[in-house]
Parts: sequence; structure tokens; C-alpha cells
Amino acid sequence: MTTQRSIGSVDKAVLALQRLGEVGPDGRPLNRLAVDLGINKASLHHTLSVLRQRGFVEQNHNGNYRLGHVALSLADTYLHDDSFCQMHGALKNLSLTINEICHMGILVGEEIVYVHKIVPKTSINTWSTVGFRNPALTTALGRAILSQAYVDFESFSRAFPTPIFQRTHYTLSTLKKIWLELVAARKRGFAREINEYVVGTSCLSVALLRRHKPIAAISITCPTERLGVQREQSLLRSLREELTPLLPPGLSLQMPVEPRLGCGPVAHKVVSRVNAFVAR
Repeated sequence: MTTQRSIGSVDKAVLALQRLGEVGPDGRPLNRLAVDLGINKASLHHTLSVLRQRGFVEQNHNGNYRLGHVALSLADTYLHDDSFCQMHGALKNLSLTINEICHMGILVGEEIVYVHKIVPKTSINTWSTVGFRNPALTTALGRAILSQAYVDFESFSRAFPTPIFQRTHYTLSTLKKIWLELVAARKRGFAREINEYVVGTSCLSVALLRRHKPIAAISITCPTERLGVQREQSLLRSLREELTPLLPPGLSLQMPVEPRLGCGPVAHKVVSRVNAFVAR
């Protein structure tokens, strides 16, 4: 019983922090936050009091709860990881070489947060900005990271309960379709997003790994009309050739995983589970 109460308290704290992160600096009054989370108001008040004592939550002049300095400091530390800062110069070199827009993004919950963006002088700018958030499932950045993070559909689907918004006719709008795209991305060594956010604009992306775990992804954004098979391969070749020598120590780029005899246990696990999934 003690363990169950402890887990419940931690879960309430995490849910509260996630919701306060979503509502922004204006915060949320206790009663509305309790309704949002479906948690008893008195119980939530106790949880928020503990978080406030630790600096994770604070109250503004209206009494609304919002994220405190400790939570914001942790996020700032994560977003300003030395490895991420060092990648800015490498992305700039890549963008100059290929004359296309380059992004770097990290996965936060169900969203991609853009931490770097390089726009060549001759390129038409896009909607994205540093700090901008986008659903991970419908971005090449998100798919590159997820293709390295999940090996079975069940755990993947549990992590993404939010319905997918279909922005264009081309948007993959079901978890099953996206899962099959993640499997394909793992096999070929990069992720795609073609006309799914804006018709006429497409992205290619490769995950950035630390000890085989995805910590971010790099993408190339360009007009779809310029993204034929040969151009795609040329861009990916340039990405690997330009970035690999400039990666901070301990980091590597996602590589193709072929389902053949002799490949690693993770690849075997992915292939067997995909075959079972497709056979349903």
C-alpha cells in the first residue's frame, strides 16, 4: 500500500508539471488544474504545495500556479547541453554546402522542440523558429528519433495517446501508418516527411545518438519539387560527410539497419515484431 501511494503522488506531480508547462506563464488556478487532470482538488493542492516548496511550482499575483524557477532551470540546462551548442557550427556548414534549411530538434513529450535553425541567404524561409513545438509524429525530426527509441508498436502507441491532426491530404493520420514509417526509417537510416505539414515542402532527418540512444535529430528542409531520388541521396550523403567529422565526442548519426542474418539483437527484435504486426 505504501508503494502504491508513493507512485500515485509521483504521478500526480508529473501530470501537474506537464499541464503547467502546456498552459504557459499565465498559469492555472487550482480548481481548473484539478478539472484538467481529473484529480481531487485537496489532493492536488497538497502535491502543488510540495512542488512549490522545492521550487518546481510557484504562484503568480492572481494565485495561479505556474512552473517555478527550478523546473525552468532544468529545462534550460537540458536545452543548452554543450553537445547541442556545439552542433550549431556543424549545421551551418551543412546548410552552406547544400544550400537548404537545416534544423535540429529534441523530443519533449509528444512534441519536437526546435533548438537550432540555419537558413541560407538564398533560401525562402519557413514557418519554424527556434523554440517552436510541433507534433513529433508528423515531423521527420520526430520520426528519426522515434525510429531509434521504440522496437514494438504497443509501447510506441502508449506513448502517443493524442489524436493526430491531419494538416494536409498527405499527412499520415493513424498510429499504424506512422509505425510502419518508423520501421522503414530505421531500416533505411533516415526519416521522411513529404508534404505532410505544408504541401510543397518536405524534410529528411537523421537521429543524433549518444551511446546508441537518440538525444536529438538533424533535418534538411527543401521544396518537394527538388527532392527526387538522386537529390535525396545527395543530401543525405552531404549530411553524413559534413556532420560526422564535427560531432562532439560520444555522439554518432543514425545508420541503416538491414534485416539480415548477423545483424544485432535489436534489429532482429524489430523485424520479428513488425512481421507479427503486419500479419494481423
